[in-house]
Amino acid sequence: MTTAHAVATDFAKLVDAQRLSAYGVHVRIDDEEAEHRWRSDDRVNVYSVSKGVCALAIGMAIDERLLSLDTRVPELLPAMELGSGVEEVTLRHLLSMTSGIDFAWFGGDRVPGPDLAQAMLRLPTAGPGESFAYSDASTYVAMRMLGAIVGDVRDWLLPRLFDPLEIDNPQWHRCPRGWIVGGSGLELRTSELARIGRVLRDRGRWEGRQLVESSWIDRMHSEWTDTGASRPFQRYGLAAWDGPQQCWRLDGRYGQYVVVDDERGAVITITAHEEERDHLLADFAAQVLRA
Repeated sequence: MTTAHAVATDFAKLVDAQRLSAYGVHVRIDDEEAEHRWRSDDRVNVYSVSKGVCALAIGMAIDERLLSLDTRVPELLPAMELGSGVEEVTLRHLLSMTSGIDFAWFGGDRVPGPDLAQAMLRLPTAGPGESFAYSDASTYVAMRMLGAIVGDVRDWLLPRLFDPLEIDNPQWHRCPRGWIVGGSGLELRTSELARIGRVLRDRGRWEGRQLVESSWIDRMHSEWTDTGASRPFQRYGLAAWDGPQQCWRLDGRYGQYVVVDDERGAVITITAHEEERDHLLADFAAQVLRA
């Protein structure tokens, strides 16, 4: 049986051979852990991996019966001016990037106007559920909807996710109105992100405690939307991507990854700043797990 130490070592060899700019890798197979570092384990922006944490927040809110995937935008954001058809956009559409609203905005962009949610929602939809358009703003609006019930989403997640995982006082980039960006901007160490990866691999469970229903984790990587793109971006779930190989992943800019291999009982967590060939990091993760 392949050991976590062997996988981490083989991964590091591939990264070094390609001269990729990785920060660290953490491997967990069954109950065994190993890691390799190229620099100190500082907190870094995990970019779109943040979307996976937002999905966990929605799953927890569903468990607490605060909302559902079918909750519509105007039910929680009634003061928003809505474009044509947007009254039918739901949390499901926002998490799966299928709102049909043509609004490409990402965490490093300037916020257009005083309210990012309003800037997106005043535009018309081409039809909820009918097309895929990836945008950090979609997750941001989902978090604004949750925030309308629970207040500050990061603070709400402290006792539900971050404290049980011993992730102390995590920081999350915020919009000018003080809400978390959501789709990007969560800052974590590789080792901290690896704990979230373990929760995903273990279908919502942590140290004997069910943090979110196992069925929610299953939905994150089973309700696929065909994006119209080629691999590795062909199918998107609820904040998760299909692949590489038989794995599924959270995928952030510059090589932030949580790669889950359910069949192997494994999860590989990567942080990096690789600007040109970041996809190789996820490919290597799947490759060494299945060598």
